[in-house]
Amino acid sequence: MAELATMARPYANAVFDVAKRDNDLGVWSKALAYLATAAGDDTVRTLLETPDMEAPVKAQKLIDVCGDALDDRTKRFVQVLAGNKRLPLIGEISEQFEALRAAEEQQIDVEVVSAMPLTDDQQSTLAAALKKKFEREVNMTHSVDTSLIGGAVIRAGDTVIDGSLSGKLKKLAENVLR
Repeated sequence: MAELATMARPYANAVFDVAKRDNDLGVWSKALAYLATAAGDDTVRTLLETPDMEAPVKAQKLIDVCGDALDDRTKRFVQVLAGNKRLPLIGEISEQFEALRAAEEQQIDVEVVSAMPLTDDQQSTLAAALKKKFEREVNMTHSVDTSLIGGAVIRAGDTVIDGSLSGKLKKLAENVLR
């Protein structure tokens, strides 16, 4: 949802600036991911969306859920979000932070879904080709989806390369129906 992304952007940018200044990108990345996972839990999400509970209480409960995974700076950040009624944005803030971090570190996360398992050589060759295409270091994850019939689907940021047989059949069907 564009509205969530727009509301989360200033917070993600501010946290990124602080993390970069303090050379703590990894620390903040882990803390935000932990917070996003905790806030994404159904029980915690329900608690965060409860209108009857005061914002500082919500913040403290989320901090308590996370335990020792948060340092004092991260706890203060959670309290700022709560004070501005932005706790539900934690997941989006974490995603935007990771995108900023990847751009800063010249890295890109690539998800490859293929119809059959890829060999180590195939993965290495694909990673090298993607590194050249995107001009960044590639962090590649791979999974198998036999419904693709053959080929693979590659997702890197906003880019999707559908080289699957099922994708090509869908395009052919769309063209025939036109």
